Amino acid sequence: MTALSIDTFSVGYGARDVLSEVTVPLIEDGTVLGILGPNGVGKSTMLRALAGLQAFRGHVHLDGERVDEMPYLRRAGMIGYLPQALPQATTLIAYEAVISACRAVRPDMSRERVEQAAERVFDQLGIRHLAFQALGKLSGGQRQMVGLAQVLVREPKVLLLDEPTSALDLRWQLNVIGVISAIVASAGGVCLMALHDINLAMRHCNRLMVLSGNRVLAYGTPAEAITHETLAEAYGVRGRIETCSEGRPYLVTDDVCN
Repeated sequence: MTALSIDTFSVGYGARDVLSEVTVPLIEDGTVLGILGPNGVGKSTMLRALAGLQAFRGHVHLDGERVDEMPYLRRAGMIGYLPQALPQATTLIAYEAVISACRAVRPDMSRERVEQAAERVFDQLGIRHLAFQALGKLSGGQRQMVGLAQVLVREPKVLLLDEPTSALDLRWQLNVIGVISAIVASAGGVCLMALHDINLAMRHCNRLMVLSGNRVLAYGTPAEAITHETLAEAYGVRGRIETCSEGRPYLVTDDVCN
């Protein structure tokens, strides 16, 4: 069972904190946590720090172990990070890129297990048809899918995904979020995912965190975290939560706040 705790977490640039003293409830096995908030609020910075790419202050524990004290390979094997930047457009074929990404940080996995994991991930994401195409010949959205495959193939306990649907059309957005939710639900682990699409987050994440200023403005289930007060304070918009024909909540925005 996976458990991630974040307590008095602060991160920033120089003397300026982007996020200060952030503490959230224990993130337990099977949680898909959507991180929301306006541009520049610290979503990407938080994920980078949790991935070990930026220093932070405070306490972050994964299954009781401090993540900032983990050896590099252990941390990289347990925590999978997908940045906003797309995989480089090279002559390397997608399958090789995915296999190489796994072997680089999971030397404990046998060759056979790595290949089996790659086959499974290409099927889960529905991108088997891209496996033997060079990255340089793929579209931005296709390279984003390969980047996600490079993370999933490592079978990490924690997924840190920074705008994983930003380059994708509507069909592939729904496919990716659905696959991630299904993997976390079936295989365990936790996922922290920065998103701009509030409705996508409300539909597929079982917990949401809304950042505003340098703090957590709201945290909880989608119904608890997304309210008209939250929307006004975090985004400066007037909005309301309606219910669709399937009983799911969705956001309707009306106007910007004066």
